Amino acid sequence: MSTWINNNNGLKDLCDQLADSQLIALDTEFIRTDTYYPKIALIQLSDGETIWLVDVLGVDDFLPLKKLLESPDNTLIFHACAEDLEVLDHAINIQPTQIFDTQIAAGIVNIGYSMGYARLVDSLLDIQLDKQETRSNWLARPLTQRQLDYATVDVLHLHSLYSILVEMLNQQDRFKWFEEETKGLFKVVDQRKNNQDYYTRIRGAWRLDAQSLTTLRHLCRWREALSRSKDVPKSRIAKDNVLFDIAKKMPRSKKQLHSIDDWHPGSIRRYGELVLKEIEVSLSQNHDAWVPQPLSSSLNAIAKNIRKLLVKIAEEQKIPQEFLANKRELEDILRSSQQGQYQLPDRIKQGWRQQWVQPAIESELSKANLTCEP
Repeated sequence: MSTWINNNNGLKDLCDQLADSQLIALDTEFIRTDTYYPKIALIQLSDGETIWLVDVLGVDDFLPLKKLLESPDNTLIFHACAEDLEVLDHAINIQPTQIFDTQIAAGIVNIGYSMGYARLVDSLLDIQLDKQETRSNWLARPLTQRQLDYATVDVLHLHSLYSILVEMLNQQDRFKWFEEETKGLFKVVDQRKNNQDYYTRIRGAWRLDAQSLTTLRHLCRWREALSRSKDVPKSRIAKDNVLFDIAKKMPRSKKQLHSIDDWHPGSIRRYGELVLKEIEVSLSQNHDAWVPQPLSSSLNAIAKNIRKLLVKIAEEQKIPQEFLANKRELEDILRSSQQGQYQLPDRIKQGWRQQWVQPAIESELSKANLTCEP
C-alpha cells in the first residue's frame, strides 16, 4: 500500500515528516518518448516503512522537497540513478548530493555489473518482481492500479537492499571504493548535459574528410539547439545517419536533399532550407573537428592483451571486469601512445584501481617501448 500526494500542502507535510529520516528511498517515473527533455510524472519516496507517491502534475511548489532531498543529513537510496538525477535536476531543480546507488554497490561487491533492480531483488531477497509497466503512460491520470503497484514496488525493497549491500561493502573493505564510484557518477551525469561533441559518437564519422566532418559537427550542434528549443527528440528533426549522409554528400539544393537516405519528405519540407543554410555557414568554419580512427591492428593486439590481464585481475579480486577499465578508456590510452607518450586517466592513476589496473596497462605498453607521460 502507498499514500498518494497530489497537492502542495500534502507535499510540505510529507517533507516535514521525513525531515529527520536519515535514509530515504527514492525513484521517479517519467516519459521521454516525444520530447527532448524528460517529463517527470511521479516521485516515489519511502522511509523503510511507509511509501508515498508524489503526483508531480498536482504540485507546483517543490521547495520543501528540494530542501529535503538536497540535505546533507539525508542519504537517498536509488537504483541506477543517473536518469533520475537528470530528470530531478531539469524538471524541478533538485540536485541530490548524498546518494547510495544499489546498482553501483552490487557491482563493487561482485554481485553483478549494471544489474537491474528486479534481478538484484531476486538475487539478494529471493523475490520475483513484475516489471510489466515500465513503458506505460505515467502522465495519464488516473493511474491504473497496476501502475500504482509497480511504482510502489520500485522503492519497496531499497532499504533492505541498502542494509545488505552496506554490510557486504564493509565486510569486503570496499566502502571507499563505492564512494569513489559515486563521485564518478556525478561527473558522468554532469557530462551528459554537454552535447557539443555529439558528432564524435556518430558511426563512421572518422571516414569523412575535413570539410564534411566540420559540417557534421555544425549540423549536430544546430540539431541539438533546435531540439531543445522545440522540446522534441533529435530524431524528429533528423536521425544521426541522416546528418552523416548530408555531411558526406554536402547537398546545395533542396532537390539534392531528396537523395538523402532515410530522411522523410515531411522533414525535408520543414527543415530543408534551414539545413542548406547551416551547410553554407559550416563552409566558413575552421576545419578543427576531429574524430579518432579505429585502432591499428598492432594497437588492437595490445588492447587485447590488456583486457586479458584485466580479466585475470577481476577474477582474483572478485570484481566485475567492466569496473576496472572500459573500452573507451583503453582506446584513448592507446591512441595517446601514438604521440610518443601515453596518458592515463585520473581514475586509473588514482584511487583503488591504481594498484592493479595501472601496472597491468603499463606492463603491456612497456613491451611496445611506450612510456607514460609524467
